[in-house]
Amino acid sequence: MPVSFLSNKAMGQYYEIVSIQPAEPPSGGKGSNWYRYVIAFEGSNTITGCRQGSLKAVTRAVEEIVAQVTIEITRA
Repeated sequence: MPVSFLSNKAMGQYYEIVSIQPAEPPSGGKGSNWYRYVIAFEGSNTITGCRQGSLKAVTRAVEEIVAQVTIEITRA
């Protein structure tokens, strides 16, 4: 089942998690429990990626990516 997230702008984050969905392993990827995630910047620029793990672990990892990218953009 796809998971969708609301904007993190209220928390001062410019990027937001749009979705995390179960996915097939990427080319060369092995094992199971892969998820495809989409992160957006103001709705127009997106970052997509794949990550392996439980939904909870992948969600935490993607939240950390959003936090790190936001830190970098606010430093610029």
